[in-house]
Amino acid sequence: MTKLTAIKTFQRKIDAYCELRISTTFSGEEAEALRAYMRRLIERRCGPPRTAGRTEWDVVARITGIDARSLALHHRLIDPGLDAIVRRLGSGTRAKNASAEKARPTIKSEPPKIARPKAAPAVNKPGVKVEFPEPLFREWDDPADFAEALQLHMRRHGESYWVLYRSVVRPDEPMDKNTLLSWIEGRRVPRSTDSFDVLGRIERRYHLPEGYFKAKLPHQSRSASGFNLSGIEPAERRRIAWHLPDDFNSLPFAKREEILDWVRRVIISGSTDYRKFQAAAAKQRYAIRFPGVSYGGRAPRDGKIAIPANYEETWIEDPDLLSGVIDAPPTLAMEMADLVRFKTSALTSIGFQRNGVWGEETASQKIEHLGLMFGALAASKAGEIKGYGVPLRQLTFGLLIFPSVWDWYLQWRESRRGFYTAWEVDMLRIALAITKESTGWLRQHPELLARVQPIAGLVSQNEIDYAREDWHGACEDFHKHASHRVKEIQRIARVHRDPFEPIMPVLESDSPVGEYRKITEEIIRLMPDEERYPRPAAEAVRSFLMLRLGLHLGLRQKNLRQLMLCPRGHMPRPERVLEKLKRGEIRWSDRDGGWEVLIPAVAFKNAHSSFFGDKPFRLLLPDLLDLYRHIDDYVERHRSVLLKSAADPGTFFVKTVKTTSTDAAYDITSFYEAWRLTIQRYGIYNPYTGRGAIKGLLPHGPHNVRDVLATHILKQTGSYEQASYAIQDTADMVAKHYGRFLPQDKAALAARILNQVWEAA
Repeated sequence: MTKLTAIKTFQRKIDAYCELRISTTFSGEEAEALRAYMRRLIERRCGPPRTAGRTEWDVVARITGIDARSLALHHRLIDPGLDAIVRRLGSGTRAKNASAEKARPTIKSEPPKIARPKAAPAVNKPGVKVEFPEPLFREWDDPADFAEALQLHMRRHGESYWVLYRSVVRPDEPMDKNTLLSWIEGRRVPRSTDSFDVLGRIERRYHLPEGYFKAKLPHQSRSASGFNLSGIEPAERRRIAWHLPDDFNSLPFAKREEILDWVRRVIISGSTDYRKFQAAAAKQRYAIRFPGVSYGGRAPRDGKIAIPANYEETWIEDPDLLSGVIDAPPTLAMEMADLVRFKTSALTSIGFQRNGVWGEETASQKIEHLGLMFGALAASKAGEIKGYGVPLRQLTFGLLIFPSVWDWYLQWRESRRGFYTAWEVDMLRIALAITKESTGWLRQHPELLARVQPIAGLVSQNEIDYAREDWHGACEDFHKHASHRVKEIQRIARVHRDPFEPIMPVLESDSPVGEYRKITEEIIRLMPDEERYPRPAAEAVRSFLMLRLGLHLGLRQKNLRQLMLCPRGHMPRPERVLEKLKRGEIRWSDRDGGWEVLIPAVAFKNAHSSFFGDKPFRLLLPDLLDLYRHIDDYVERHRSVLLKSAADPGTFFVKTVKTTSTDAAYDITSFYEAWRLTIQRYGIYNPYTGRGAIKGLLPHGPHNVRDVLATHILKQTGSYEQASYAIQDTADMVAKHYGRFLPQDKAALAARILNQVWEAA
């Protein structure tokens, strides 16, 4: 493609952008004027007029004839187009005028030239401007507070805020003298890039180390508004802003792109092959959703599944919806509700048998996985999902006894990922369970076959007739087929992700718990000032306690998330009540003088394992490194800040209540994201900001803490039994799933004992 063709193509894109975004707000003449102005910038290969990263709207107003205030008011609509022009033209852009030259993002503004004094007077004379004033005294007690430090060094140099303002703020800068006064009085602190530039000049003026004042600032929550992130979606801006250096706007364009790419790749998504596959797969939505079906779902008492008489009239199938996440048709939803009721109710319906029940998480998981299977069957063949295109009205659980349906789905999943995994084995085990003799749900519902219709290439009329004549024989044939498929896939299945990969730097250290503890220390180091920033401070304390309790207790996510709170001075819930709730509680123990956690065995996933012996889990938390002080502060003050006026769910950990999120209770997804956000902010070392505790760490959820605890004890003792005690499990489960105990770790542990003989000699 020639340069001329490329320019024309880009101009057409700008035309489309103007028509799509700008014409919706500005009048026809104004939109046309802006479009023509952008086309001229492309033709002349020059950027828009900008100063310090901000567009000079008065210049644009003179050129286009549009009111400058209107342009500034709607800058969010216009700036993305101008940013695209700057990126497209790149470093070869030549400005046609001085204002355009200033706007190039790769050019830094020159710092003011400051001459060294030949002989500074002992005292600064009034009215005499001294670039580097000599201090009146050279020794002082360094205050930790930013405002106090600024006041101290102004006194040291005998300066008023007005003299300091005239010395460090240039006439063409928008900063007001009252802003500097608010810093000195402690009412406000620097937050924007321009403010940090001024702060750096004060440090140079007073011969202070670079970053002296910045290190004393309270680490408030970082806003995306201070960074030039035009062209990026608002939600992504908020996630990225925390991880950008303060001088981001003044960096060359190439450097900013490098930082953004690193933040997106390492911190936001996590640079593993599995996460890349996840990110790509998440963009292709194809599931059937069951919004009215949940744990403990209800169905007809007689166990029979009835089809509504007016089904044909009430359900209208829309072909345009068959490539996304859609609600299940009524009859399929009723079938799913009956399956969930069958596997979760306390007692089975008369005449039916079952083997085992589903808990809340298991039921939700099975609903989701079966929804994915039906969604794949329904997705269009011509779309990016490349499903089978089964009409929605033909979807029924009766299809699940035909081997060809399962074989298609298994091969379809393999073609998307490139290999089979244990996920496919788990799906087949669902099929085996529901078709099992005597206790299988599907085997006990032959009426489901009435809804099955022939599907070309998938289910023939002959197969349907055979199943109708001998339902139990057809179920038995499928059961044998699925059993063989399980063995075949297990032989060739691959581990689709390494669960240890995100925390590998922690597990490879001599003390995994000590290494992971660094994250909690980083949270304390960056703790915001509670008086100025009560909500960010409350969120930081909550993050700190999540990790500390996770490290002390070794609980699964569910048990930690659902932990109830009994404040000091309140009557703890009886164990009988906690068993009914299937939840634990953190409460103050007057007998032991400390915070204890009590969780009934029934609340655990492995309640009947040898670890519990039907006895509750009880642990007195250690008062180490101010843990009790942080718990007390959280319970007494921070938790109410997070709740605001929302209903208290009674759990120890509560979400930050916002206008768009009024439910304070965590669910499995939001708790995982809260933990992952803590790791992103405080755990992953960021070379561009210097924040973060551990180099090479990747985003992960709370379950990885169990790996850290098990591996730490294995490295210290070599005992799988003791490692299992830390995570309320068995030695066999630790060996299979949790501990990363490599041959070199075992050899090092043995050598440590043997070397004592030589050291004694």
